[in-house]
Amino acid sequence: MTGSRLQTLYDIIARANLDAVALIPGPNLHYLTHTDFHLMERPLVTFFVPGRDPVAVAPALEADRLAESGIPFKLFAWSDSEGYTGAFAAAASELKLDGKRVAVEELRMRVLEADIIQELMPGVRLVHGGDPLAELRLRKDADAIASLRAAIKISEDALHACLADVRPGMTEREIAGRLVVAQLERGGGKHPFEPIVLAGPRSALPHGEPGDRRAAEGEPLLFDFGTTVDGYASDITRTVSVGAPSARLAEVYAVVQAANAAGRAAAGPGVPAQEVDRITRKVIEDAGFGAYFTHRTGHGLGLEAHESPNIVEGNTRALEPGMVFTIEPGIYIPGEVGVRIEDNVVITAGGAESLTTFPRDLLRAGG
Repeated sequence: MTGSRLQTLYDIIARANLDAVALIPGPNLHYLTHTDFHLMERPLVTFFVPGRDPVAVAPALEADRLAESGIPFKLFAWSDSEGYTGAFAAAASELKLDGKRVAVEELRMRVLEADIIQELMPGVRLVHGGDPLAELRLRKDADAIASLRAAIKISEDALHACLADVRPGMTEREIAGRLVVAQLERGGGKHPFEPIVLAGPRSALPHGEPGDRRAAEGEPLLFDFGTTVDGYASDITRTVSVGAPSARLAEVYAVVQAANAAGRAAAGPGVPAQEVDRITRKVIEDAGFGAYFTHRTGHGLGLEAHESPNIVEGNTRALEPGMVFTIEPGIYIPGEVGVRIEDNVVITAGGAESLTTFPRDLLRAGG
């Protein structure tokens, strides 16, 4: 598997007219090595050049893990007492990348590593590699999808348990804490992002943080959260009512529920990503709430909670089997109510399957 993933990377380098790729610890390096290296104050940079063994410049304390990764790295190790200057200079002599186009992950590589490469590897031309490198993990294999299913099941089981315990008067922060514990108790791993639990009018904050607002009868309670299995993330949003819902909450909820269903029905192989966004969005616009749907319909999901493909206007990329993404329409009326329903979908040969199965009807917290 490691060999095939490396070959995919080399094919990407060739198609994008690049000479090499430089990766620091993060999802792409994890994908290639099956190892979760730490991003820390000690720089670790790996270089991939087609036709040659990969090169790693790394702290000596990471040498054993690099050796176990299954990739035949030529290692230039450095110790804290030596510093990294000599190791990077030696790697530069080995790589001979003067005047070459070296792609980096522009949304991930820090100024630290970029400066080191440019100062200690003179002549290297760093270029943005985010778009071509997105192809590396764009289509999930059976193992990745199995891990996603497992993470989603943990999250859904945890939400069922949490909702049974919610009572009026509990704070957002208290409810979020119970949700976190419920996922850990069921085998969940790291959180792909901090869980969002928002009550009442605060549910209209698309990315709000749990605070001291107390859940009250008739008000919405929005959950957006996930966990990981083997590094693969779930990302689920459900909005429930604390007690009997108000008429306004029920009205808004029905529109979002219909938009979510329309988006899931629209997804399939060969369908442009923007078409799923358009069909989902039209339901909300036709109901008169278009101004309150303020984000894209969805984003890719895998080793990162947000990756390719984005389900958004302007993305004409046709969906393909193995692509996994969210469909998460929402309506956010400031100071009043917010509703979002988010599912995780995988494209199959014959259509699209929702990996999330948690009920989409308006549930009442507390059973």
